[in-house]
Amino acid sequence: MAWSWRYEGADGAAVEGPTESFGSQADAESWIGQTWRELAASGVTSVALVEDDRVEYRMSLLPTAE
Repeated sequence: MAWSWRYEGADGAAVEGPTESFGSQADAESWIGQTWRELAASGVTSVALVEDDRVEYRMSLLPTAE
C-alpha cells in the first residue's frame, strides 16, 4: 500500500506538488509536517492523504483565525 498527498488550491482545484510516495501513513504525516510551510507558500491551501485511491483525510494548510 502506497501513501501520498494530493494538493489543492484556494478554489479547491488540484494543484501541482511533489510526487512523493510513502510506505506508511506515519512517514507521509512526518513528511507533511516538515514541508507544509513551503507548500503553503507555493499556493497549496489544503492537502488530502491518500492510500492508493482512498482518501484517508483532508486538512487545511492555512493558519487558523484568532
